[in-house]
Amino acid sequence: MTQASAEAATAPKNPFAANTSHALRGDYEHMRADYTVEQPYERYTEAEQARWRILYDRQKKLLPGYAAQEYIDGLEALNAGDAIPRLEDANKVLGEATGWQLIAVPGLIPDGVFFDHLANRRFPVAWWMREEHELDYLVEPDIFHDFFGHVPLLSNPVFASYMEKYGKGGPKAMEYGAQHMLARLYWYIVEFGLINTEDGLRAFGAGMLSSKDETIYSVESPKPNRVAFDLERVLNTAYMVDDFQKTYFVIDSFEQLFEICDCDFTPFYERGAGKDPINPEKLLPTDKVITRGQW
Repeated sequence: MTQASAEAATAPKNPFAANTSHALRGDYEHMRADYTVEQPYERYTEAEQARWRILYDRQKKLLPGYAAQEYIDGLEALNAGDAIPRLEDANKVLGEATGWQLIAVPGLIPDGVFFDHLANRRFPVAWWMREEHELDYLVEPDIFHDFFGHVPLLSNPVFASYMEKYGKGGPKAMEYGAQHMLARLYWYIVEFGLINTEDGLRAFGAGMLSSKDETIYSVESPKPNRVAFDLERVLNTAYMVDDFQKTYFVIDSFEQLFEICDCDFTPFYERGAGKDPINPEKLLPTDKVITRGQW
C-alpha cells in the first residue's frame, strides 16, 4: 500500500497519491530500508483479535453469490478465520501456490517501493488492526483490508502473474509521470474489479470484498454502470474516493486481464498526458455496456 489516504469501509484510495497529511498508524522508526518490519504478533490484543473475527465472519457470510470463486478458494486455503493471521503461515500457502510472499509494513509506503515489492512477488500488508469505532469506516488500510481483501487472489496463478506484471510496469509509469493513470488500473481492477462468470457477475476487488456494503452494491444495485474492460478507457477514467463507484469495469477472465495488460503502456501514457480524466459517471459511445446505471 503506497502513501495515500484511504476511503471508508476499508477500501484504499489511490495507492499512488502522495498524501501524508493524515496520521500514519504504524511504527516507521524501526522499519528497514525497504519499509518492511517484523510482524509484531505479540502486540495484538484480545480486543483486536475479537475485532478480526467479527469482521472476518461478517464478510465471509456475504461471499456466496457475490464473490468470484477463485477468491473464495483462496480465502479457504488461507484458513485465517479464527485469529489475525501470522504472515509467515500465509506465506507457506502462497509460496506453494504461486511463489508470492507477504511482508509486513508500518502502513502506507512510497510508490517506487510498492512497485518493487510487487515486481518481486512480495505483497505489503499493514500489520496493525483497526479500532472498535472503525469497524465500518477506516481512513487508512489495516491488516484486515490488506489480508482479507487482497491476499486470497494471490494464490491464483494467473492473477498472481498479473500483479507481478503490474509492479514491473511501475517504473515506466513514474518515468512518464503517469502514476495517476496506473493507479486507476489498480483502483478499478485490484480494488473494485468485477468478473463475468457462468453464474453472473461476481466481485473480486479487495475494496468491495472487505466492505460490508459495496460487495452487494457492486453486483446487485441498478445504479452503477458496468462496462466491459477496456485498458485505455480504464487508464483515463477518474474514480470515486468518497462514495460507491459510479462505474465498474468487468473482465471475462483473469486470463483476459493478463493478456490485455501484457503490452507496452507507453502509447497510452503519451495519449493521456495533459488530458482531463473521463468523468466516472459518464458512458462513452464506444463502451460495451453490461448494465447501465439508473441515475
